Amino acid sequence: MPTAFLTGIIGQDGGYLAERLVAEGWHVHGLVRPGDDRVDDLRRRVDGVVLHEGDLMDVARVGDLVAYLTPDEIYNLGGIASVAQSWQRPLLTAQVGGLGAAGLLEAAWQLHRGGRDVRVLQASSAEIFGTPDRSPQSETTPIRPVSPYGAAKAFAHHLVGVYRGRGLHATACILYNHESPRRPAGYVTRKVTQAAARIAAGTQDRLHLGSLDIRRDWGWAPDYVDAMVRASRHSEPGDFVVATGEAHSIEDFVAAAFARVGLRWQEHVALDPALARPVDPPDLVGDASKARRLLGWRPTVSFEEIVRQMVDADLRELAAAASGDNGARPGDRAANA
Repeated sequence: MPTAFLTGIIGQDGGYLAERLVAEGWHVHGLVRPGDDRVDDLRRRVDGVVLHEGDLMDVARVGDLVAYLTPDEIYNLGGIASVAQSWQRPLLTAQVGGLGAAGLLEAAWQLHRGGRDVRVLQASSAEIFGTPDRSPQSETTPIRPVSPYGAAKAFAHHLVGVYRGRGLHATACILYNHESPRRPAGYVTRKVTQAAARIAAGTQDRLHLGSLDIRRDWGWAPDYVDAMVRASRHSEPGDFVVATGEAHSIEDFVAAAFARVGLRWQEHVALDPALARPVDPPDLVGDASKARRLLGWRPTVSFEEIVRQMVDADLRELAAAASGDNGARPGDRAANA
């Protein structure tokens, strides 16, 4: 039975990926930080996953784990959660996203050098392009990040190419924004859908945002996990943009969320400049033609359906809380979506 090792297994993508691999009959091991309160939720959702406490910055610990597990596939999904958080903790962002990736790639390289056929998938990000000089962006777009998050991801992305040049089957998926009901509340998309549900329910008055003009390419998280699996198992390693090819503004997202609950967003949304990021690329949209051509991948869920599913999940969570059913969580509703 094949074995996979996942960092970031507690996150949105990690949970979906763990579910998929377990369903395929894989032994799945994941790295979790000591004391992470989301562990029980993951165990409840996915049977048979083996979790190991540790930190990506502990390169020796991660290297020992990889050497012990001798996995067939490694997925590096770990790192600082968001661009906004990276501005608050830039040094930690660099250490986790950069040093952590370096340690994992080196551990995989040691297995490869010893004769083990191991494949590594790095979850890269569209943030590596910063303010791009072209739209849409592809695998050949110049890398010039404008945030600590993007810079850490860019370093890891370059390292994938370095180790690929040494013969390691190392692949990077350049992931554009992707959402689901499992998206943590710290992200603007979940902030919007939660606010729409709460305002409709009368438990919140207004939604405060830093900007409505930023445009992003939003996809469905399980689709992007599918792309990562396809890329890891492709015969040749490489870089793959994973995106829908459609850009929508935050205003579009807000309008769709509030329309779902029958409200005019203009009556409930206020702009607060203090919430704006120091630097934010105005328009990121990806060209995933390479992934479509070589991996047979394509997105399956529309922008409108993504927003609808997220709002509906938050409405159900509010209803469950009001009825005293504390066992319901947004992730449950996404499992079969």
